[in-house]
Amino acid sequence: MDKISVIVSCYNEEKALPLFYEEMERVRKQDFENLAEFEYIFVNDGSKDKTLAEIKELRNKDEKVRYISFSRNFGKEAAMYAGLEASTGNLVTLMDADLQDPPALLKQMYDAIKEQGYDTVATRRVTRKGEPPIRSFFARLFYKIINKMSSIEMVDGARDYRLMTRQVVDSILSLKEYNRYSKGLFSFVGFDTKWIEYENVERVAGETKWSFWKLFKYAIEGITAFSTTPLILSSLIGLLFCLVAFIAIIFIIVRTLIFGDPTSGWPSLVCIIVFVSGIQLFTIGIIGQYLSKTYLEVKKRPIYIVKETEQDKN
Repeated sequence: MDKISVIVSCYNEEKALPLFYEEMERVRKQDFENLAEFEYIFVNDGSKDKTLAEIKELRNKDEKVRYISFSRNFGKEAAMYAGLEASTGNLVTLMDADLQDPPALLKQMYDAIKEQGYDTVATRRVTRKGEPPIRSFFARLFYKIINKMSSIEMVDGARDYRLMTRQVVDSILSLKEYNRYSKGLFSFVGFDTKWIEYENVERVAGETKWSFWKLFKYAIEGITAFSTTPLILSSLIGLLFCLVAFIAIIFIIVRTLIFGDPTSGWPSLVCIIVFVSGIQLFTIGIIGQYLSKTYLEVKKRPIYIVKETEQDKN
């Protein structure tokens, strides 16, 4: 019999957890009764509410429930990595506790692996119903930009929700980098992947933890993790402005020799200086992003720190 490890990253999800567990148990009993056994691995990512207490309550009534509680908030990427490391199933799935990743799709994903021979079955949203229009616009723009810059394909609307074989999981775990962007890592390891499309589902409870600023930073993480194109662009911009400056110098010299008026136009000169300085700071910032990633990798800090698990004695 197969064993499916369900990894759930949790940050302030006390209201959603009981609903998630109830829905997962319904799907398990309905679709997997004689096919697979389950383990639920809840990763408490430094929640400030009663998320851990809710997880422990689920553990008390169901031994299939396991948990990992971090010493502080390390982020969803660290939580997913910790769950993958702790998983023991020959099949592993990543899900959110808010039920925006429909558990009902799990049987279809399972059949695609067992009957069609896929290594991974991933999901993508074909609509962004319920999202602010400005957020949807920038999300689509991000995927267009990163697919132009990176050799790794990033699927628009892709979710972290996917079912993977143990071979795929082990391949992802072999990538020990500190700065993680899982959507890119999933594409990087390859393997035969089937995509299942579904319409966006709104949260069952609680509020989203992804503000526009957090999503923006996450987008920068993705671009710098899987593309060096911004460095090339900064070099080209620098070269272009050197050329423009050289042409401007020739123009000023010629104009002075002809008209003898070297002091006019100082406001426009100030604007040009400020503009070019802004470009320089922008390109330095791009280089700084890459240097900061290197700095964090070189320090070899752990991706996460565990405070307690279900195996610890309370």
